Amino acid sequence: MRGIEEQKLLRIIDANFNRAKEALRVCEDICRFVLDQKTITKRYKDVRHQLTDSIGALKIKRLIVARNIEEDVGKATTASELKRKNVVDVFYANSQRAKESVRVLEEMVKLVKPGKSVDLKDIRYTIYALEKKIIKTF
Repeated sequence: MRGIEEQKLLRIIDANFNRAKEALRVCEDICRFVLDQKTITKRYKDVRHQLTDSIGALKIKRLIVARNIEEDVGKATTASELKRKNVVDVFYANSQRAKESVRVLEEMVKLVKPGKSVDLKDIRYTIYALEKKIIKTF
């Protein structure tokens, strides 16, 4: 895959990589500062690093170069993104965002580095398990 098609694919990967890392960090910080969950905080941190390692195989610089914020037709904030009732809502919204983004990465990476999609599937299932543990504590 070359040229314009590759750049578009890299943009998808870049956007979802950033989205997943940001969402995982929000979940991690809620576990750390709100719930005082040392073990789960570490697991979220580990997952973020695993994600970086998996996507790092694609050369992060290539992703950043493919980024095109100025012409991104989907960068506007939706009304639902501006509403949160409490920290549980914040956690849940970011957990969903992380899972969705990792799923997109899993699918797109199949086109450029198929072997890495298995790593991403493992990460997604880890997020499912972490989410279940934390939701029980609220």
